[in-house]
Amino acid sequence: MRSNTVKAKWASGEVTFGAWLSIPSSFSAEIMAHQGFDWVCIDMQHGVIDYQVAVTMLQAISSTPTIPFARVPWNEPGIIGKALDAGAMGVIIPMVNSVEEAERAVAACRYYPLGARSFGPTRATYYAGPDYFVGANTEIACIPMIETRQAVERLDDILKVPGIDAVYVGPADLSITLGLPPGMANGGAFEDARLLISRKCAENGVIAGIHANSSLAEKHASAGYRMITISGDAVALPLQAQSDLKTARGSASGPKAVYG
Repeated sequence: MRSNTVKAKWASGEVTFGAWLSIPSSFSAEIMAHQGFDWVCIDMQHGVIDYQVAVTMLQAISSTPTIPFARVPWNEPGIIGKALDAGAMGVIIPMVNSVEEAERAVAACRYYPLGARSFGPTRATYYAGPDYFVGANTEIACIPMIETRQAVERLDDILKVPGIDAVYVGPADLSITLGLPPGMANGGAFEDARLLISRKCAENGVIAGIHANSSLAEKHASAGYRMITISGDAVALPLQAQSDLKTARGSASGPKAVYG
């Protein structure tokens, strides 16, 4: 089976950087995957991407060495199984707030005897290899999201659930449940939680991941995070467009030419 190079980097202690895909386009997914990120994540929760388009995006990403992840809409085994069968090498699972919910997430990602995933990797065998079943339980990444006060309060128990490879912090929802405005870099209770999550992950041998941007990458890596989102298609597109427009207007701000 194809090796999950992201999991291999985590095992060696490396920091991995990824990009978020919110635009339903195989071409934009292909462009982002060619930029050298360790992984890209197809956002099927808050991105405007449905399953059929996600499949075409996975096909586009497969032309690169970048590892494809998918954030599924919810912690539901049918949804998780379809994303994996389509060729995602890992799933990010929203709103995992208890041991029971973490156990359900793992069960949906793993074949028996480690879980209850139904066998039928229709496209995954073309992407990951005909021996997919042999290596899937090892190579597939199960990544529950820690994004509420309740999840943080139960973090020790959640992290002890066998089969969790990483947890992924959703800063906006976590901030909201801590009584703060949604954001990526709140202080106070959010900062305490951010550091606590990283420390507890290290103690339990689980990778700490977080949704961020490039300006926060060093801060998170220094705190022990090894899965850091630094860019995204829906963010990079307007930023570059705004920069180009500002440059053009600045360079053309002198006296207007007179024609005629």
